Amino acid sequence: MPHDGRDGNDLSDGPGRPAAHHHGESPWWWGLGPLGAIGLVLVGIAAAAWSFLRLPGTADNPASGYYQASKVIAIGLVIAGSTLLGRIRSRTSPAENAKDREDERRA
Repeated sequence: MPHDGRDGNDLSDGPGRPAAHHHGESPWWWGLGPLGAIGLVLVGIAAAAWSFLRLPGTADNPASGYYQASKVIAIGLVIAGSTLLGRIRSRTSPAENAKDREDERRA
């Protein structure tokens, strides 16, 4: 169900314009982009180091701390990989561009 803003949580970019970056059914990490991916990886590494050093707030079972940190790192790597793959796919090779131009001239 789309968000209509009636509950006071207006997610629009301005009057009459819905937010371009929000999807109601999307996960929390959707739309972070490459910088968000790097941030998640760094936060995951910091959480793993925190768990390794057994600083205050560390779980009683160290494996659970490493598991949680690995999930954050994995999400960051998936976002980074998806962004990189999208950029690679959006590029076209010079040979493909030349072929497209040649086809346009013939038409």
